Amino acid sequence: MVLLPCPLPFESKKESSDSDQSHSKHLSSDSSSSLSSRSFSSLYSQPSLLSVPSLSISSCQFEHLSNTYHHCAATLTGHSSYIFCLSLAGNYLYSGSSNGEILAWDRNPSIQDNYSTQNIVSQSCSAVKSIVILGDKLFSAHQDHRIRVWKIDNGTPNKKYKCIATLPTLNDRCMKLFWTRNYVQVRRHKKCTWVHHVDTVSALALSKDGSLLYSSSWDRTFKVWRTSDFKCIESVWNAHDDAINSIVLSNNGHVYTGSADKKIKVWKKQQDKNHTLLATLEKHKSAVNALALSEDGSVLYSGACDRSIVVWEKESSSARQMVVSGALRGHKKSILCLAVVSDLVCSGSADKTVRIWKRGFGKSYSCVAVFEGHSGPVKCLTAALDTSDSTSTSIKDDSGSGNSYLLYSGSLDCYVKVWKFWVPNYL
Repeated sequence: MVLLPCPLPFESKKESSDSDQSHSKHLSSDSSSSLSSRSFSSLYSQPSLLSVPSLSISSCQFEHLSNTYHHCAATLTGHSSYIFCLSLAGNYLYSGSSNGEILAWDRNPSIQDNYSTQNIVSQSCSAVKSIVILGDKLFSAHQDHRIRVWKIDNGTPNKKYKCIATLPTLNDRCMKLFWTRNYVQVRRHKKCTWVHHVDTVSALALSKDGSLLYSSSWDRTFKVWRTSDFKCIESVWNAHDDAINSIVLSNNGHVYTGSADKKIKVWKKQQDKNHTLLATLEKHKSAVNALALSEDGSVLYSGACDRSIVVWEKESSSARQMVVSGALRGHKKSILCLAVVSDLVCSGSADKTVRIWKRGFGKSYSCVAVFEGHSGPVKCLTAALDTSDSTSTSIKDDSGSGNSYLLYSGSLDCYVKVWKFWVPNYL
């Protein structure tokens, strides 16, 4: 396996503009006008967030990063529609698309013979927006306002998973029907029970112990479900003033929600009570599309249409609130997705590229790699240490030791790309 030096980014502005207009037309035809306009709005870039100091090093300091290597190990071509979400679990990579299909792939491209093999494990009538895995259950969030639960069965080749529940469950719905106190106003002349999402379910997240599933929606709410019996136990109504695009959980129980209202909110469940608002983080000047937490939960990264990744940090280990540390800049268009692996931050953008950021001395960050190859906006990312080879996770070059990683990127070009990259430890 030959690892190639990371090239500097380059993009034709005319080509980008033409491609984005093409994607806009396709998205509009795939859904209702209100949903498509909201779904595609995150692709439009707004002015960079100049009020926040930059944490990324200048381009003139980029020369010493030439010892970072990467290459595209595989392109997975089984999808026929836009890829909206990715999830790693065990030996498998799961990808969800706009036509309701979920495909399973071997996470290690080196032992996968045919990258175009049709390996559809589930099929529904609505776009898949998010996937999380808990044991032998796969939870998928959909544009039709529902969450589906699938029983994972990888023992039989080419066998589709069985849908064992749709949330809210029939029992949950029936139990709430007969009490007026269970109804909430969702539109001017329409009410429904509080267990229902009434717009696209945009994101899912699991609690640390796996006992709770959190769902966020464009209906401005987030809900909490028990994973043991799939019962909805809480709904935080009007959590934001606009659609919620992202939700992440820290190990200490803090819930972070990012919204099209340009705000990030921090929530905490009080003992034997519902979630209460702890803080509102306001710095972005455009819709917040993506959130990611560092592995220890002390740093929050937020990506938005302003082309910036804002870094929020706790001032001390005992501090309850996060403050702005600075911003990472380099993408030419909206930030659509974020992922954290080890001490690296990965970002995908409407500019069709993926960037890898590594924290350096103090609070500075280096962009150690730029991945180019997608012909459409990069909508989702997931990453992990490369354990495919016992020697690949920690290898050496003339400059010292480093680590090898696998990153998976899903795009509106209908492809999943698998990238292998190596980052030296001294950066």
